[in-house]
Amino acid sequence: MTVGAGALRVELTVNGRPRVLQASPHQSLLSLLRDDLGLTGTKACCLVGECGACTVSLNGRIVDSCLILAVEADGAELTTIEGLAGDGPLTSLQRAFLEKGAAQCGYCTPGQVMAARDLLGRIPHPTEAEVHEGMGGNLCRCGCYYQITDAVLGAAAAAD
Repeated sequence: MTVGAGALRVELTVNGRPRVLQASPHQSLLSLLRDDLGLTGTKACCLVGECGACTVSLNGRIVDSCLILAVEADGAELTTIEGLAGDGPLTSLQRAFLEKGAAQCGYCTPGQVMAARDLLGRIPHPTEAEVHEGMGGNLCRCGCYYQITDAVLGAAAAAD
């Protein structure tokens, strides 16, 4: 996004790296991540907070980045899907998504993984019902809900 004359300074930490950027007053956090930082793992889909494809962790809470203004993230700690494994091997949760076939087309996968990470951080050994509740804000157009549930439960079991 081209930032013009009313640009505001935004300082935030993204995936452990301090960043200082300029954002227009109406620019979404999603746009800042994808367009300004090149972090395209966070997906743009519905743009109204219904699908969860743009899920990121903002100060330890998952949010739909399409609903947050970039300027609202000033001073925040932000983690995107790219920040989970860094340059190292996949996390056990990411591996579980692959092993259980929870990534059909893959478009929703980053948001699903971010939501699952949050869920497992709050409830290390969730029941199937807790997985369904915890993942409820993330849609999968391919219908991989059984595989996603298996992946989350498998990652929880592997953490033992």
